[in-house]
Amino acid sequence: MTSHDDLRTIDGDVFVSPRHLASTTGVGDPDPALAPLTDLGWDLDHDDLGNVYANAPDRKIRLGYLPEGEDDGLWRINAYRDPFGPPTWGVCFNDRVRTEFVTAFTTALATAYQQGPDAYLARPVSGSDEHDPFLAVVPLLKQGWEIDRPRWGVFAIQAPEAFAGLEFTTGDLDAEAELTTREARWQLWAGTSIDRSVWYATASADTPVALLTAVTACVADPAPLPRWRENTFSYLKGMAQLTPILPPPTAGPHPLDVQRAAVSRRPAALPAASVPRWSTSSRPVLPGVRR
Repeated sequence: MTSHDDLRTIDGDVFVSPRHLASTTGVGDPDPALAPLTDLGWDLDHDDLGNVYANAPDRKIRLGYLPEGEDDGLWRINAYRDPFGPPTWGVCFNDRVRTEFVTAFTTALATAYQQGPDAYLARPVSGSDEHDPFLAVVPLLKQGWEIDRPRWGVFAIQAPEAFAGLEFTTGDLDAEAELTTREARWQLWAGTSIDRSVWYATASADTPVALLTAVTACVADPAPLPRWRENTFSYLKGMAQLTPILPPPTAGPHPLDVQRAAVSRRPAALPAASVPRWSTSSRPVLPGVRR
């Protein structure tokens, strides 16, 4: 249950569930997702357009936050065995992915980086205890996602309300296309269909399973996300559940103070029985205007 202290720091007036149908935060602030990496001493650079670049100390992982990029890939993260060679794996989050999902990824990436190349460059291996690709699907299946209509070469699962899905493409893929297009091994999306998705995330074939699982676990988390009602997208109408975020109840005046004030205002001829009584059913203070 959310505590009163937590309510004071929540930026929003409604909770949205399921969380994959929440809108973006609408802030455009990359700091929450960058913090796990900058806390480890990663270097940050900016260009004149407002794009942000983060580099690991060993230069084997690079992150780009690209609001002025050439496409809708807002977040691009690549890892390298050789800093001067081609990427070993790449992940992309488009410009409408919830910041919470990106932060889940960068938090797991920071943990893997501290463990070393064997963790942040760990290739998926079918049938292994730690690196089996199926492990990334488990958090979604546990929350009721179901196997979608089978298609040749694609394993797909779908959210219970059918407005989100995950696809895993089997067989050989073009390594460069995985890094620059949506033709990647993994694709997670939300919308009316994969072709009409509102947000999506892609990951290439060799992306470590632990990083993928961090994202799917965050997406599958049943806890709602706080948002401002007016910032929710029209595609949410009738699909997501919106629950008002109520402020904590404030301490009302003492019953005797209410009684004294009422007595001082009533005409002397009124009988004592007409004095209003304080009640625990009194309406709480309404929330103030949004900041």
